[in-house]
Amino acid sequence: MSPAPVARRSKALSSQFGLTERIFASSADRRTVAAVERGLEQVEAGLLREISFSDGVADTTSRYLLSAGGKRVRPLLTLLTAQLGDGINERVLTAAEAVEITHLASLYHDDVMDEAERRRGVPTAQAVWGNSVAILTGDLLFARASKLIASLGERAIRLQADTFERLVLGQLHETVGPQPEDDPVEHYIDVLRDKTGSLIAAAAEFGAIFGNAPAGADTAVVEFGLSIGVAFQLVDDVIDLSPHIEETGKQAGTDLRAGVPTLPLLYLRQHALTDPSAARLLDRIDRNLGVDDSPELSLAIEELREHEVTAITISEAHRHAENAVAALAPLPDGSVKSALTRFADVMVERSS
Repeated sequence: MSPAPVARRSKALSSQFGLTERIFASSADRRTVAAVERGLEQVEAGLLREISFSDGVADTTSRYLLSAGGKRVRPLLTLLTAQLGDGINERVLTAAEAVEITHLASLYHDDVMDEAERRRGVPTAQAVWGNSVAILTGDLLFARASKLIASLGERAIRLQADTFERLVLGQLHETVGPQPEDDPVEHYIDVLRDKTGSLIAAAAEFGAIFGNAPAGADTAVVEFGLSIGVAFQLVDDVIDLSPHIEETGKQAGTDLRAGVPTLPLLYLRQHALTDPSAARLLDRIDRNLGVDDSPELSLAIEELREHEVTAITISEAHRHAENAVAALAPLPDGSVKSALTRFADVMVERSS
C-alpha cells in the first residue's frame, strides 16, 4: 500500500480564502466573509473527521484525493447560499461536507473511466492502486456521503438521490455519446448540466434549504448552480489545453487524449465541415489519438489551443455565467447576491 500524499489542508484552505477575497470585495461584506471562512474551516475539519475508516487500506485510499487539495467550490457555495436565510448552522455544515465527499467520490470514478494519470497534481488513485481499489474507494465515499445526508431528513435524501441519478445519467450519456438525431454540442451541454451542474446546484440548494432562506430562493440558486456548472466545465475544457502543468496538474490535452469530448474539439469538428484548415487539424488530432507521447499530437493540441474554436468556447462559458447571474434576479439585493455574481465571474476567469 503506497502512502497518501503529504496533506495539503492548509494550502487548500489558504487557496480557498484567496478565492473568497476575490468574491467579497467590499467592506460591507465583512460579516459574510467571516462567517463563510469560519464555515470553511469547520467543513475542512469535518471532512477529515468523516473521511476516516478503521480499516487501514480504506482510510489511506479515501483520504488520498482529499489530502491532495481542491478548491472546495461546492461547500463554499453551500455556506454562501445559507446566508440568504439564518446563516450557517450544523445542518448546513453537514450538507456542505456531504456534497464535497460526493464530489470526491465522483473523481475516483471519473479518473478510472477516463484512464487519467494525474489529478490535483498527484498520480490518480487507480495509477497508484489500480482500477478496482479506486472504484471501491469511490463507492465508500458515496456511502459515507449518504450517511451524512440521511441525518438531514427525507428532503435531503431525495435531493441527494435525484442528484446522484443525474450524475450517473450525465456520465452514461457522455460515455455512449450523442445519438444520430442529437446535435453533438447540445448533447454535450446537457451532459455538463447533469454531470457537473447538478451537484453544484445541489450544493446551492442545500445551503438555501438548511439556512432557512425565503421561499423561492432555492429555485433561483438551483438554476444558478446548473448554469455555473456548465460554465465551470467549459473553462475546464480550455484549461485542459493549457501547457502549464504546474498550474493544472495535468498534461496538456489530458481529456482529449483520453477520448473525452470537449467543446473546443466539438466546435473544431463543426468547422471542419466547411474549413479545410480545420479539417487538416482535426485529421492530425484523430490520427494521433491513442499514440503514446506523440509529438505530432502535442503540436496539434497547441494549435487547437490557439484556434478560434477555443475562443468561442470561452465566450460560451461567459454566456452561461451570464445566465447564472440572470437567474439570481428574484433574490434580494445585498451582499449574498453580489457575492454570487462575483462567484460567477471568478469561475470563468480562473486558470486552474
